Parts: sequence; C-alpha cells; structure tokens
Amino acid sequence: MVLTQRSEAQGRLKIGSPVAIIDIGSNSVRLVAYEGVSRAPTPIYNEKVLCGLGRHVATTGRLDDDAVDRALRALARFRVLCDTMGVSEIYVLATAAARDASNGPAFLAAAERACGCPIELLSGAKEAQLSAYGVVSGFYRPDGVVGDMGGGSLELVDVKGDRVGEGVSMPLGGLALLDLSGGSLKKAQKIVRSTLERAAGQLESLHDRTFYAVGGTWRALARLHQAVTGYPLHVMHNYIIDPRDSMDFLHLVEEADAKTLKDIESVSEARRPLLAYGAILLEEIIRLGMPREIAVSALGVREGLLYDKLDQEKRRLDPLLRAAGDLNLLRSRSPRHGEELWEWTSRFIESIGLPETEYERRLRHAGCLLADIGWRAHPDYRGEQSLNLIAYGAFVGLDHPGRAYLALSIFFRHEGLSPDKVGSRIVALAGPRLMERARLLAALMRIAYPISVAMEGILPRAPLVAEDDRIVLRLPSSMAPLANERLEGRLKALTKLLKRSAVIEIE
Repeated sequence: MVLTQRSEAQGRLKIGSPVAIIDIGSNSVRLVAYEGVSRAPTPIYNEKVLCGLGRHVATTGRLDDDAVDRALRALARFRVLCDTMGVSEIYVLATAAARDASNGPAFLAAAERACGCPIELLSGAKEAQLSAYGVVSGFYRPDGVVGDMGGGSLELVDVKGDRVGEGVSMPLGGLALLDLSGGSLKKAQKIVRSTLERAAGQLESLHDRTFYAVGGTWRALARLHQAVTGYPLHVMHNYIIDPRDSMDFLHLVEEADAKTLKDIESVSEARRPLLAYGAILLEEIIRLGMPREIAVSALGVREGLLYDKLDQEKRRLDPLLRAAGDLNLLRSRSPRHGEELWEWTSRFIESIGLPETEYERRLRHAGCLLADIGWRAHPDYRGEQSLNLIAYGAFVGLDHPGRAYLALSIFFRHEGLSPDKVGSRIVALAGPRLMERARLLAALMRIAYPISVAMEGILPRAPLVAEDDRIVLRLPSSMAPLANERLEGRLKALTKLLKRSAVIEIE
C-alpha cells in the first residue's frame, strides 16, 4: 500500500516564507535562514565560512585576494541554498573589512554578482545600532552596554529596555588587533587602552550594569569558561560571568599558548588564535567600566535587523512567551489548553496568597505553554526528553535559572515530585526558590491533566482553589467519576507541599 504524504511541513509555523541574512564580516561570511520575521525568530539553516577578509586590512589597507576568493565562492553557494529553501527575501550586510579596505568597493560589486542581491554596507553607527537591537530582541528588559567584537571592529552602545543610544565603532576587532600588534599581546594591550579612551562615555555608564558581549570571539571565550568551570548547561545565550571572578581566567587565556589550555577542544581551531585578544579587550572593559555582570549574547546584528523589520506592536511582545507559544502550537495536543492551564494555575496561586514576582509569573506562564510538548515521546522518557528539549531549546528572553525552572517543572510533571529523580547540578542552577516553584507548578499540572486529558474547555469547569486552610477541587456532576484514587493521590502530593488538607467537591 502506498501512503500519501503531505508535502507541507507540519512542524513549521505559518508565518510566511523564510527570510535569510548573509553577514559578510571581517572574520566569517555567514548565512542564517529564518522561518520568518517574528518576535522569536527560529533559524532553519545556519552556515558560516571563515574567510578572514579582515586579516591584514589594518596594515595593508586591502582585502586579501585569497580571502576575497573564498568569500565569493561562499556567497555563490549561499545563493543556491537560499533558492533551494524558497527564501522570499535575502538581506546581505557587509561590515568593517569591506568598509575599511581600499578594494572594498570592487569586492562588494563582485559580491553582489555572486549572491545576486544588493549589499548594504553598514556604517559603524548602524552596525552598533543593529547589535543593540539584537540584544533588545534577545533579553528581557536589558539594561547596560552592548559590546560587539567582530574581526575588524568593536561597537559599543548603551541600551535600556527598548531604547538604544548612539554607538561608537573602534578598530578593536580580533583580526585588527592581531594585525596592528604584529602578534604582540603587550602591544595589543596598549592599543586597546589608548583606543578605548574614545568610549569613555559608554564605559562610564556601564558601572554596576550589565555588559552584553556579542561576537564569535567572546562566545568562544565563554564556551571555554563553561568548560573550565564545569558549568552544567551548555547554552551560550544569557550565560552570566561574574567580572570579579573572571580576571584569573582572562589572564590565563592571555598568557598561555592556546594549544595548551585545558578544555581548548571546546573552541574551534579557527577561533583559538583570537582568544587572547578577546580576553585583553574584555579585561580592559571590565577594568574601565566596572560592570555588575557580563551576559553573553547569541544574538547580534542579524537578529537586530529582523527586530528592526517588526512593527511596534510585535516588538512589544514577550519573546519568551512568543517562543513558548510557538512550541505549544507545534507540539501540544491542544494548544488552547496551555493558556487555560495558565489561567487555572493563576486562580489557584491568587487564592492561596502565594507571593509571585513578575519574573516568576512569566516563567509559570511559559511553563504552562510548554507542559504538553513531550506527549509524543515514550511514557518512560517524556520527562527526560521534555527536560532536554527545554533546557537546550532556542529560547530568548530567558536566563539560565529560568531555563532550569522550566525544564524541572515539566520533568516533575511527568516523573513525580521527588527531587532525587533529577541531577543535582540543574537543581543548583535553578536555586532553592525556583526549585520549589517548579515542584508546585508540576504538582498542579499533575492534578490538571487527569481531569482535562490536555483538552481545552475542561479546566474552566473544574476550579482548584484554596479556602481557609483547605484546598478544594470542584468537579461538575458529569465529571464525578474522575474523583478516583489516582486524582486523590495527586491532591495529596500537593497538600504535602503546602501543608494543607484537600477535598474534592462534586457540584
């Protein structure tokens, strides 16, 4: 028998045709194709070619011929890939190397022929703005200074909420420093210190705020830092580094041969020669700016460009809730049930008088939307698969303790409330308060699902509320047979957490 397959992918959002951004940087030429223009854009394809266009530009003033050849071949390849994916719009951006080189205009003309698209040559100010938009897109209410370190330049720009200041661009990219210093780290340090004087305003405003580190070299540094410290969650976005505890690590990277560094295998070979220059620059920014924390951003110019394409209404959407809602739509049995679960748990939380911050409310809302995404897995592995899918998912607007909370909530929903069933490192990442909130949300889910079977329209008819010292679950008479030992056991687990009695009332 021949089975007729649907030609349209059911795991894709219906938000229009894919869009692609090609970023011609000083170190790499990268293609990222996205599912569409969205508040929480999801890449469907990502490829980079390390061409090194910016190598030697600072001293020779020209793009290297071999690097140009590699870049043109990559662009021709990327065009074919975009056509294959049915990309509706291709945005091509060029940055410092093409901007600063004397043969930059000739290269851009050849590049336009290779990719068949017009290329926008970004000014330093525009590059800084788009980097900041990338951080606005990827962090919940950011407050600090964005630093985008590329191969040829460093852009610094202040950001607070959705407000972006005027940025500055300086020739402090990794390849530029390697070139200008002649490979001398001491000379590179002097160049950094003298050049950063131009950014005195941005660095003064950084004091006791967050420094958002954007760019491949700093992400490679952070990846090495995670490996060295044994960090349990190998997710780069919103990875937080304490500036006070990072100085010894940065000194080690500066002084040691990259090949001899422990855990250097976590960094690609192409990035290793630039690690020391990234460390020098970051150390100097910490010394001058005295930030409260360093937050690594996986989003930058490309995502900033997509954010710039959104209207004001879509910009105001919460990126975490949008991403959780998208996954709920794609993977849940009844997407509307996730919102009903949020409303049902909100009523209970309010009735019991449990204090809840805005941050915790956002997390609980996202948790309700993600509660049913593992239903297709084998029952014995739904908890584990849901935990991994959430902990390592491409979420933005979410810090790492929040990731741990969401992953634990859905894990406990499937596996029971015992903390012994999950690894201690992710529990430690969540922290005691979020850990207990995760168990509470899971306990509520474990009551909700035997009643609703993940179908919409049921939970509004079966409220769970706290009255005096009791927890009361009210079922309509038509649902009375659901009040069995299994449901009573789930209620009992909740009472143990809250130290209250519980009763099921049939109306």
